[in-house]
Order: sequence, then structure tokens, then C-alpha cells
Amino acid sequence: MGETIPIAVPRKGRPLESVLDRLARRLDAPELADDVTSTLRHEKARTKGNLEEPAEDVYHRLAEYSDVDDPTEPEYTLVRDTRAGHPRRIVFDSVTIPLEDVAGVPDDTRIRLVGREEPFRALRTHEFALGFDSADLILEEVVELRPEPIDRIADMNARIDPADTDVRVVTGLGDTVYHTLMATPEVAPANESIDRDFLEGYEGPLCIEPRYERLVRAVLGTRTLDDVEFSYPEDGREEEAAIADAGLGVYLTVTGSTAREHGLLLGEQLFPSETVLLESAPEVTESVAAVRSLLNGADLETELAVDG
Repeated sequence: MGETIPIAVPRKGRPLESVLDRLARRLDAPELADDVTSTLRHEKARTKGNLEEPAEDVYHRLAEYSDVDDPTEPEYTLVRDTRAGHPRRIVFDSVTIPLEDVAGVPDDTRIRLVGREEPFRALRTHEFALGFDSADLILEEVVELRPEPIDRIADMNARIDPADTDVRVVTGLGDTVYHTLMATPEVAPANESIDRDFLEGYEGPLCIEPRYERLVRAVLGTRTLDDVEFSYPEDGREEEAAIADAGLGVYLTVTGSTAREHGLLLGEQLFPSETVLLESAPEVTESVAAVRSLLNGADLETELAVDG
């Protein structure tokens, strides 16, 4: 029997879909990605009440989706959703993928994707050598805050204290959205860009999501925020609406259409938010390194290029 390399992955959402798409491209196996993605999107729609379907016990659906006798078929599990009433939601649990005739990977090697609520933290405790998670979580938890801003993954790795964690970022997967600076016309400078330079001379509120406070401090640099006071959206209030009330803020954007609907002007894209491949250096064996190379590669169109 060959070696099975466990890889921590998100249980649901865009990050998990990006991981599955990556594997589909590298292994020429789109069926798994399509199967898991369609199942989870369907279940998300059910949880949100967007589907008119006969009521069916969630445990029956879970049993229909999961094949516990064949590890190469996806298995799912249940978590409590954060929506009102905390409904049970079906999410990804695990699947084993044989790596047959893959160049550079030892014969009979397998990878096992294992769902985790926070894969980054599972790597920090040395449960896994490899994993995928949002770049945001690394900024929120372990990078050092300095006067200078941070805008590249290479800078992120350089700011991680080795005494704090052995986990490092290998690369991004290209599923990019942006933490973007945005302002109302009344607050935006008349003939200048809405960017870090503008913020250095700005005094007043900056509306952000509370969980992004440390991330914003890292991305903008503490010097830029000397005269800035953070404000936060009230519970249940749309972020762009809260930013419009404050006059200036930072939030994730894809097209920026919702921001414009609230009369906001889009400024500098401060940091690209992507799903990233992570490694825990002490756990990297020769086989793990081979799998890491399989998941990495020059074909990735990512904003988060790592130097070296």
C-alpha cells in the first residue's frame, strides 16, 4: 500500500470549490468537482429556503450523498448554520483521490481531502502537512503589525514569527476578490485617488467588518491609521450601506456593483483575497513535497505569487 497524504480543506463555499477546480485541472478529473460543488450549492439553497422541495429529513439526504464504504466517493457531514434558527447544513467531510500515473509522485500515492472549519488552525497544530484556506485568516491571526503596509504574499511569509507558527503560504489559487477602499463623493478627494496616500492625511471614521480589523491594520500599515477611527456595521445592516453612512470604508468587492448602488466610489484595491495553499514545514516529507508540487505550478493565474 502506498502513502495517503491528508490535506485540510474548507468544508464549503468558494474556497472549497477553488480547491476542487484546481484538482480537476491537475488530475483531469472534473467529475469529483462537479459532484461535490453541485451537491453543496443545492444544500446551501435549501438551507436559505430558496428551493420549493418536499420536506425531507436531512439525515436521509446525508445518507444518499455519502458513500462510507468507498473512500474514493465523497462523504458529507452536518454542521449548524449561523442563520436564524441555526439549521443543520450538509457540508463536505472527506474523499480519497488515488494519484495514478502522475509525474513526480511516488507510485500508489493517494491524497485525502479532509474538511475542516478552519484548515489553517489545523496546520498550526501539526495535524496536517498541507492545507488550503483563505489568505485573510493568516492576516487576521499571525502576521506582525508594522507601520508599513503589506500587499504581497511574500511579505506575509516574511512577517510570520517562526516562534508563533511553522505554517507558510505556498501559492494562491487565483479565485481573487479584493479588499477595496471606497468612499462617498463627499469624502473622496476631488482631484486625487482614494488610496493609501489619501488615508495618511484623512481624519475620521473608517467602516469595516469587526473581524477584519487586524487584517486592515496589516494591509494599510499602522502609520496610515494614526488619525483613523474604526466604525462597524450594525448587526444585520448591509456593509456597503454602513460604509455610505460613515463616508469611507473597506470591504470585499468583485465587480463593485453593490457599492455603486449605494453611491460609493471605488478606490484602491488594497489586498487580493484568495484561497491559498499552505504547508507546515516540519511535516513536509518527500511524498508531501511531491504532492505540493502537483498542487502548485506555473499554470496558476494568481495575485499571490510567492518569491523564491
